[in-house]
Amino acid sequence: MFDKILIANRGEIACRVIKTARRMGIKTVAVFSEADVRALHVDMADEAVNIGPAAAAQSYLVVDKIIDACKQTGAEAVHPGYGFLSENSAFAHALSKAGLVFIGPNPKAIEAMGDKIESKRFANAANVSTVPGYLGEINDGTEAVKIADEIGYPVMIKASAGGGGKGMRIAYSDAEVADGFMRARSEAKSSFGDDRVFIEKFIVNPRHIEIQVLGDKHGNVIHLGERECSIQRRNQKVIEEAPSPLLDAKTRKAMGEQAVALAKAVDYDSAGTVEFVAGQDRSFFFLEMNTRLQVEHPVTELVTGIDLVEQMIRVAAGETLAIKQNSLKLNGWAVESRIYAEDPYRNFMPSTGRLVSYRPPEEVSETETSVRNDTGVYEGGEISIYYDPMIAKLCTHAPTRKDAINQMADALDRFFIHGIQHNVPFLAAVMANERWRGGELATSFIDDEFPEGFDGAVASDEVKRTLVSAAAVLDHMENTRKREISGQMGGKSVQFNIERVVKLGDDWFDVTMGVTSDNSGTVIFQHSAADTPVEVRHSWVPGEPVWHGTIGEATVSVQVRRILNGFRLSHRGVEVEAHVYTRREAELARLMPVKVPPDTSKKLLCPMPGLVVSLAVDKGQEVKAGEQLCVIEAMKMENILRAERDSKVSIIHASPGDSLAVDAVIMEFE
Repeated sequence: MFDKILIANRGEIACRVIKTARRMGIKTVAVFSEADVRALHVDMADEAVNIGPAAAAQSYLVVDKIIDACKQTGAEAVHPGYGFLSENSAFAHALSKAGLVFIGPNPKAIEAMGDKIESKRFANAANVSTVPGYLGEINDGTEAVKIADEIGYPVMIKASAGGGGKGMRIAYSDAEVADGFMRARSEAKSSFGDDRVFIEKFIVNPRHIEIQVLGDKHGNVIHLGERECSIQRRNQKVIEEAPSPLLDAKTRKAMGEQAVALAKAVDYDSAGTVEFVAGQDRSFFFLEMNTRLQVEHPVTELVTGIDLVEQMIRVAAGETLAIKQNSLKLNGWAVESRIYAEDPYRNFMPSTGRLVSYRPPEEVSETETSVRNDTGVYEGGEISIYYDPMIAKLCTHAPTRKDAINQMADALDRFFIHGIQHNVPFLAAVMANERWRGGELATSFIDDEFPEGFDGAVASDEVKRTLVSAAAVLDHMENTRKREISGQMGGKSVQFNIERVVKLGDDWFDVTMGVTSDNSGTVIFQHSAADTPVEVRHSWVPGEPVWHGTIGEATVSVQVRRILNGFRLSHRGVEVEAHVYTRREAELARLMPVKVPPDTSKKLLCPMPGLVVSLAVDKGQEVKAGEQLCVIEAMKMENILRAERDSKVSIIHASPGDSLAVDAVIMEFE
């Protein structure tokens, strides 16, 4: 076994590998760019080596720098994580030439399966069902349009060396193919150093299901069941689960056997994933193979009890797989939610800045249930523009799918992040979605369920009662604290017949409370909100970011942010401003005029912090609705900004190469 390994990656996956290595008694070496000097993985590792500037192309993607770091520290092997160099066969060859071990598959398998064009050729040769498409290299947009016409629309344009939604576009017309080909090629070049793309038929209303495989260097290959990853946005997975609610035992067996056969055909000898696109009728087609550890691997670990990182390390060290296919059993259900630094209320645009507060839910590890949070950030750390916007991967495990989803909903309510925008409210809204809860999934789920974008979950009567109860409690506790400090009313709290009005968004609720305390210090409220009597118990004190308590028989958590004369509350994907008034204050508050936001309809604002890649218009130019105005790059993704209506450009404030903040004015219109 190795004494020391180097992790050629960053963020949560680097931290994840370090945890397993530490448990195995293996020392670790982290590498970091100038942007990651204070990153969590640097602090966790036994040693750390600076490998250059913030841009990945000058640090994490430079093979010679990784090898030099190994030589400096005496690391014997390298775990690549996912992304960056994880599917780069030249990197694996270079490590071998330098006398180092690559903790991943052999270069032959990477070349055969890691390249998505070559993998389809292998799959066809092995009689594996594949999606119709063109597997050759495409030279330009004109050729791409011709190929797409022959395949038939819609088509998927994909980077050959891609992954994680980078370098991927869906096109429904010749114009979209021509534009999508250029964007996919550009993203592929910047993300993977390889601008080759291919085109295949896009299956309508598909589900994304993948099989986890594991092989050793002695010819043994097994599969560890499936994961469903159909909840996607812009081809980026958002929520994953294991097993899939679609598959039956027969289909699971067929997919698993096919995945194993394909892996054996290329002498696969590590952890890998064979991905399939599945129809609602359980038909399935080979999509691609990822020759690395997947982002969503924790859900497989939770339902199998197998540490995939440990298995990768043991296989790389030459050990034989101790796990047999017939002894493998799936236990319960697991769900993973990817926590991203992005603004769901602004079409999920990336968000950067300081993590002023970062309070994930407490991790739990029990026989039947667990809460797991894989993360690479910490409170006070910074989310930069240079890398993927993932903050954490929150996972829950329970005996049934319903229990795992409910547990995830509770955990998301307890996940407090402040300082940047994040997608926790959106994830919480999905957990409450009836279609999701019923397992009626497709990769179009987010577009189907949120066709106008996300504007917060719709509050049910139950959620409203919860928020009203929390607001009344919060206000009372803060008033009690103020009296204790000021000495008003002798520092004593009002205990009975407390009449208040709670303004929850645009709704008003009359509340009458009586307050007592038990011997444990728990405050007990007996009040009526919306004509429903309820008892509220809690131990919250002012300043805590999450209110935990019981309302009736239900245990709930509500996130709390102090705002002027009130609170911003978040629960089950509903974010709302809450103000608590006396009856007289409420009468006066209803008379106050509503502040109208400024008119920005004649301005193009930057929707996220990013870099101006190009401008497509000039001052004085007339533009039509839908016409491209500019391209903004953020976190390795190129975002096209288009005109919302016919107009004329009057002023251009930005130039290519400019770094813009969110809401910066790019141009103005007449």
